[in-house]
Amino acid sequence: MGIQIPEFNSPNFSEEKYKNAPNIELGVVERDGVAPDNFYLTTHMPTFYKYGDRWLFPKHNSLNCVAVLENGEIFVKEIRELKKGENVVLSLTGEIDTGVLVYREGFPKSIYSTLGKAVETSFSKDYEYLFELMQNERDSEDGYITWVLGPSVVFDYDTRKALNQLAENGYIDCLLGGNAMCTHDLEGGFLQTALGQNIYTQENVPMGHYNHLDLLNEVRTTGSIKEFIASGNVKDGIIKTLSDMDIPFVLSGSIRDDGPLPEVIGDTERALTETKKALDKSTLIICIATMLHSLSVANMASGYTVRKDGRITPVYMYSIDVTENVVNKVGAARELMAFVPMVTNVQDFVVNCEKALITPANKVFADEMKIPEEEYVGIERDKEESKGEI
Repeated sequence: MGIQIPEFNSPNFSEEKYKNAPNIELGVVERDGVAPDNFYLTTHMPTFYKYGDRWLFPKHNSLNCVAVLENGEIFVKEIRELKKGENVVLSLTGEIDTGVLVYREGFPKSIYSTLGKAVETSFSKDYEYLFELMQNERDSEDGYITWVLGPSVVFDYDTRKALNQLAENGYIDCLLGGNAMCTHDLEGGFLQTALGQNIYTQENVPMGHYNHLDLLNEVRTTGSIKEFIASGNVKDGIIKTLSDMDIPFVLSGSIRDDGPLPEVIGDTERALTETKKALDKSTLIICIATMLHSLSVANMASGYTVRKDGRITPVYMYSIDVTENVVNKVGAARELMAFVPMVTNVQDFVVNCEKALITPANKVFADEMKIPEEEYVGIERDKEESKGEI
């Protein structure tokens, strides 16, 4: 594997235009959660701030936030997180003559997406690069792959199986989603349906519209998702796998949630805070079939990450949806930086990842151990005999 992740090249700060630039102006926060007048509104683009004649660079950034000077370092914070007495960078223009340097040129042009991807587009090269990127981040000391899932991803038997394989092989470090995604995945493992539809045959089952509500009642009676799984009620599914492996997931609530599940965070500010904690660790983000969660992540996630060895690399974000409008909106929120849209069937996408990343490795192992092919891939269930049972 010879993937080359683009690295950031800092400006030559010995140049006169940088040496002559003024230091940033600061405003003091007078009330928690309220920024001072003329605060600088941050961007996804790598940004330097001059203070004490040094150009400071934050470890993470985010869109539509504020830059705070603390102990000689710059931190990018949400306005709601500001505390009285903090020093906020002031600049209405974000130009160098205010001590702020937005340096888009630090990364090569290749990391910036272009508009125009449509369902007719061939995504072969995007898949190839993604597979290499996933392998690289899984094997990196500080790699962290975050998946953002909508409920439709867990409605299909093969997709749920592929997600489990990806998690078990180290390709999922964190999962972000909502009440519906988790509810229907657990419903699939508990009653073998998702929204009352058999996850294998896609047929509606009698009184199936009660199933997800029955699941919610059972989990809420037990007290938590983890306890419900530990009781043996859930046969399979990505939430069970992550729970068993102690891989974190953050579930953010919505005003229209059924239930919701006990672990769903209904407090919007706390949900944002917990989501941001996960995103600040992320080196690769994969968003599938959820416009609202994808847009939220696109805004909050840093455009780059500072590696343990000091390298600055982009945080790639993939947006996968069957609707062009969704990926275009997410791309705009991401400012097209390190953003890859893929307009395709989301179930096919997940299965393609599993086939490319897991199946070849299993086959190599099987060949070395002289294991028959039908054993390493798992004997497929006969669809006709399975109807209504899986």
